[in-house]
Amino acid sequence: MPRAIREALLPEEAGQFDREWRAAMSRSAERLDLAEVYTVLERWRGIAVLTQADPEAHRRMLRRADLILTGQDRGTVTADDMREMLAHRLG
Repeated sequence: MPRAIREALLPEEAGQFDREWRAAMSRSAERLDLAEVYTVLERWRGIAVLTQADPEAHRRMLRRADLILTGQDRGTVTADDMREMLAHRLG
């Protein structure tokens, strides 16, 4: 499952997935508890599903998020707009 998730991601997100996956695996081995591993997999599975539905739309979202996070764009999408867009994409 981790390999399939990673393969479904955009190349620019694969490194972040790898870091989160390895960190979760390391902590889980120390704690003898896989809960964090499952949480990481579930979160990235959702990202992979959205990515595969429309890779270019996901790439545009990442670029826009970067602009907003760096203060280059204030962002104009409301929470209601985002919920509507996600509901539409997820069917």
